[in-house]
Amino acid sequence: MKIATRFPIAVHTLLCIDYFDGAERTTSDFIAGSVNVNPVVIRQVLQKLKAAGLVEVRQGQRGAHLGRPLEDITLLDVFQAVEAVDGSLFDFHDSPNPDCPVGRRIKPVLGQKLDAAQKAMEEELAATTLADLAAQV
Repeated sequence: MKIATRFPIAVHTLLCIDYFDGAERTTSDFIAGSVNVNPVVIRQVLQKLKAAGLVEVRQGQRGAHLGRPLEDITLLDVFQAVEAVDGSLFDFHDSPNPDCPVGRRIKPVLGQKLDAAQKAMEEELAATTLADLAAQV
């Protein structure tokens, strides 16, 4: 199992909007050509990015535009905008056997490690802006 592809698609979309701003109409069809996915996928991602204030999309305009400068958008902002994660990234199976010594202790033991892993991931994503990535594209 992997984190959904919405996150890398959203990052690609935002970088594409920035790169082509003013030179091309950054419509869902145009962006889909760069990402190489169906425009419906881009429209769904744009809706989530718009709800988070990361893009502006107005009918009759020249496509999508960034809602704020790349320097002010972190990878964590994008991740939180498009991934449906409430609380913990990791989840446990519903009912480990409380009569088993492993089943009885698995949640507190493994939970600490998974919480630390999620925190590390979020800190890394928060430390990287889209401007950092745009400089490498």
